Amino acid sequence: MADIVLLDGSIGQELIKRSGDRATPLWSTQVMIDHPDIVERVHADYFRAGSTIATTNTYAVLRDRLERVGLEDQTTALTDVAVNAARKAQIACGFGRVAGSLGPLIASYRPDICPPAAEAAERYAEPVDLMKDRVDILLIETMSSVDQADGALRAAIGNGLPVWLSMTVDDDDGSRLRSGEPLRDIGKLVELRQPDAVLVNCSRPESMAAALETISGFGKPFGAYANGFTRISEGFLEDFPTVDALEQRIDLGPAAYARFAMEWIERGATIVGGCCEVGPDHITELAARLRAEGHGIVR
Repeated sequence: MADIVLLDGSIGQELIKRSGDRATPLWSTQVMIDHPDIVERVHADYFRAGSTIATTNTYAVLRDRLERVGLEDQTTALTDVAVNAARKAQIACGFGRVAGSLGPLIASYRPDICPPAAEAAERYAEPVDLMKDRVDILLIETMSSVDQADGALRAAIGNGLPVWLSMTVDDDDGSRLRSGEPLRDIGKLVELRQPDAVLVNCSRPESMAAALETISGFGKPFGAYANGFTRISEGFLEDFPTVDALEQRIDLGPAAYARFAMEWIERGATIVGGCCEVGPDHITELAARLRAEGHGIVR
């Protein structure tokens, strides 16, 4: 039996669903502007479901994304809302940790338009500085290429916090990054930058087995948190997409998702949870399965 860190599930998609508002290119950041009270409730629901990590709604709170809509002057204020909501939920529940999310610059799944690592590190310095004294972990999410991951790691490492690096892989071939590079190429970067854990996220759960086989050899704690989309569509890879270009699966209920996650644990994963379209009900089921099979959940 193993001690498992149980992540939360989707933050952005859960906020979109609960708001009932139409999707915008600002994604869940728009919900946070219009309905800031929802954010803390979502975090609290995940803690009640069994999660021990609250991931801040800062994935898209990046100056380059806000500049496109004239909201760059709100970067600090929006980060404050997101971090405070996660911390308040954590304090109210009396356990757990807060992970400060760092998402891809410019757009998800588009390493071709991401700035090179040195420039990216300069851009990431701002969100890292805004969060480093107020969160327990820096969680770099949905990195699609080696260089993209390197840019975020350069900014995050060395701030006195654990840094978790999470990559996103091809929906049909978990041994490859979305850039087309072999996932194994991340190994050299892990050796160089020394993040504290290596994960795979926002890919189909079916792709995770091959990905875990690769990252298990990096000598770091590892894990996965998959999405519930049918796949990342071509429409979502266009400029300034909205999330309604993606389709939710109808065959990935809580029991089905938990079966995938338990398979990841059998492969040695010690950090599991959910990404887009994986909600509190999924985490409730996964927590129950973990306990039923004798695993401990790290609090």
